[in-house]
Amino acid sequence: MHAILSLSLAALAALAASAAARAAGAAPRPAAAPDAVTAANPLLEEWTTPFGVPPFDRIRPEHFPPAYAEAMKRHDLEIAAIVSNPERPTFENTIEALDRSGALLARVAAVFNNLSSAETNAELQAIARDLAPKVAAHRDDLLLNRGLFARVEAVWNRRAELALAPDQARLLEERWKDFVRGGARLDAAGRARLREINAELATLSVRFGENLLKETNAYRLVIERRADLEGLPDRVVAAAAEDAKKAGLEGRWVFTLHAPSFGPFLQYARRRALRRELWEAYVARADRGGDTDNKELASRSAALRAERARLLGYASHAHYVLDENMAKTPERVQELLDRVWGPAREVAAREAVRLSELARTDGLEGPLEPWDRPYYAEQVRRRDHAVDEDVVRPYFPLERVREGAFHVANRLYGLTFTELRNVPVYHPEVRAWEVRDADGRHLAVFYADFHPRPGKRSGAWSNRYRDTWVEDGRSVRPVVSNVCNFSRPAGDAPALLSLGEVETLFHEFGHALHSILSRVRYRGLGGTPRDFVEMPSQILENWATEPEVLAVYARHWQTGEAIPAELVARIKKARTFNQGHATVEYTAAALLDLRWHTLTDPAPRAAAAFEREVLAAIGMPAGIVPRYRTPYFQHIFAGGYSSGYYSYLWSEVLDADAFEVFRERGIFDPATARSFRTEILEKGGSDDPMRLYLRFRGREPSVRPLLERRGLLPAEG
Repeated sequence: MHAILSLSLAALAALAASAAARAAGAAPRPAAAPDAVTAANPLLEEWTTPFGVPPFDRIRPEHFPPAYAEAMKRHDLEIAAIVSNPERPTFENTIEALDRSGALLARVAAVFNNLSSAETNAELQAIARDLAPKVAAHRDDLLLNRGLFARVEAVWNRRAELALAPDQARLLEERWKDFVRGGARLDAAGRARLREINAELATLSVRFGENLLKETNAYRLVIERRADLEGLPDRVVAAAAEDAKKAGLEGRWVFTLHAPSFGPFLQYARRRALRRELWEAYVARADRGGDTDNKELASRSAALRAERARLLGYASHAHYVLDENMAKTPERVQELLDRVWGPAREVAAREAVRLSELARTDGLEGPLEPWDRPYYAEQVRRRDHAVDEDVVRPYFPLERVREGAFHVANRLYGLTFTELRNVPVYHPEVRAWEVRDADGRHLAVFYADFHPRPGKRSGAWSNRYRDTWVEDGRSVRPVVSNVCNFSRPAGDAPALLSLGEVETLFHEFGHALHSILSRVRYRGLGGTPRDFVEMPSQILENWATEPEVLAVYARHWQTGEAIPAELVARIKKARTFNQGHATVEYTAAALLDLRWHTLTDPAPRAAAAFEREVLAAIGMPAGIVPRYRTPYFQHIFAGGYSSGYYSYLWSEVLDADAFEVFRERGIFDPATARSFRTEILEKGGSDDPMRLYLRFRGREPSVRPLLERRGLLPAEG
C-alpha cells in the first residue's frame, strides 16, 4: 500500500486520520466552516453519499488546493487548542485529542493521494508538485511544535502511573516516538535544516513518480507486419490491435511498457530483435537523460535521507527506518537476504543451463540475454512441466477469480459482498461492494479498479479512503480500495488472467481484508510495520491455487468446464519453476535498496556507477537484471518502501510459516481462521507484531517453509 503524498512520516499518516462519526459506517463530519469556503467545494462538505464515500462525481482538481489550505488551517487550530489547554497534560486531553486531530486534512489527503496514483492527469500532477513541500512543512509544524511535544512528553514520563490499557500504552509510545524521530529534540539550526530536507524530499518523490509515469506511457512498439507477431497468442494479438486502434493506427499492432502488454510479448514473441527492443526500452525508463531522467533525483534523495538520519542520531536512513520495523536493524535484514541469496543464485544457475540448452537447439548463438529468458522459460515450462500459460488463462476469467477471492473470505470469515450501483466512482471501470460480517453487520465499502490506463501508475496496491476507529462506543468502518493493472478483455474474450495475475488479485485482496476486518480503537493504531503489513496479503495467495478453491472459481470462460484436476496437479508441481531467477531478481533489488540507504556519507553518488558497484559486489549473475533498477525503483524513491523492499521476503517467511497451521488443520478450519482474524487481522498496530504472531502461531516463525516453497532447499542425500 502506498500514498504518493503522505501527510506524515510512517506512523503519523494515521495520526491525522478521518474525523469521528457517530454511527457505524457513517461519513466523517468535518468541523464547521464558513459557507463561503464550503459552498462550492465538495471536499469540505459533509458527505451525504451512501456510506459516506467520497463524492467522486463532484470532485474536480481545482477543489484540492483550497481544501488542503482550509484543512491545514483547521488542523493548526486543533493543535493550538491542545497546546493552550491550561489543564495538566493527560492521556485524554493530549494523546487522544491528538489522535482526533487532523480529521479534514486526512480526508482530503486520502482522496488526493489515491487519485494521484490511480487516475492522475497533468492538472493533478501540477497540484501535487505545489502541495508536496506545503504538506511536508505542515507535518514539520506538528512534529517540531515544542509546546505540543512538551505535553506529549509529560504524559510519556508519567506512563507508569497512568494504568493505561495495552492499546493506549501503545498509542502513547508511538506518538512520543513520532515526535522524537521527527526532530522534536533538535536545536533551532537542526530543526531548520530538517524542514529543508523534508520539503525537498517531498518534491523529489513527486517528480520521480511523474517522470516514471511519463516514460512508461511515452513508449510504444508499433508492429507493421503480421509476420513479426509470430508466436504470440491470439488474445495478445487482439489486444495489441485494439491498442493500435485507440492510438489511431488501425491495421497495425501496438505494444507498450505496461505489464499486460510488455510481459506477454517477451514471453511469446519469436522475433528476438523485437523482444530486445521492448526489453531495452523497459529497463531504460527514466534513464535516458533529459527532464524525465530519475538518476539524479534518486541520488539526491538517498543523500538527503542519509543527512536526515545523521541529524536525528541514526547511523543511516536504513537504521532510522528499521528501528520501527520488525527487523530492527540493517544487519538482520542482511542476514535474511543472505539466507536466500546464495541458494537462489545456485538454483538460477541451474535454470540458466536448461534455458541455454533449449535456446541453442533453437539456433541461438552467444549468451542467453535478459530479453531471452522469459521466452525460453515459457518454452521450458511447456516442455518440462506440461504447463502452457495460454492454456491456463481461459480458466481464469477476471470476474470468476474475483468471485473466488470473495468465496475464500466468506468461507474463512463469513463475509458477504453485495455490489453497490448507487455510489460514485472516480472512473467508469471502478466497481464497489458493501461488505457485511457473518451476522449481517456492515463492515466496509470495497472498491476494485483492475485495468491499466495512462493515468494509473504501474503495479498493484491497496489503500483506504477512510480508516476505522471507535467513536462513542461505535465502530466507524473503512472504505477500502484495490487498484491493479490486469490484462484487459481482448476480442470476444473477457479479461483472462495469468496465474501470476490471479495471485496478485488474491494478494491485494488480502490487504483489503486486513483493512476491512480491522477493529482498532484509535485511528493512530490502524497501520502496521512495513515488514508485517505484507503478511496478511501474501498468506491469502496460498488459497488461490488450492484445489478446493480452484474447483469453485477456475472454469473455462467459454465452456464452463472446471479446470482439470491433472492441470491443477501440474500447476502445483511447477510452483518452484524459475524460482531461482525470480528470487535473484527480487533479492538483488532488495539489496540495492539496502545499499542505497545504509550510506552514511550524505554526499550524492553517481547513480549508475553506484548501482553497478552494488551489483558487482553481490555477485549478480550475468543475464539477470534486478526487478527494479534505480531510475524506476518507485517503491523506494516515490513510495513508502525505502529501506523496506526486503519486507516482502520477511513477510513471506511469516506467511509461509503461518499457512502451515491451515495446511495441518484444514485450509478453512473455523478455529484457525477465527484465531488469525482476531489475533492478526483485527489488531492493526495496536500491539507489537511479533507478539501478535506468537499468539496465533505459538512460536517464532521458521524460514524453512519459505525456502521449501521457493524450491531453494538443498537436495537431500
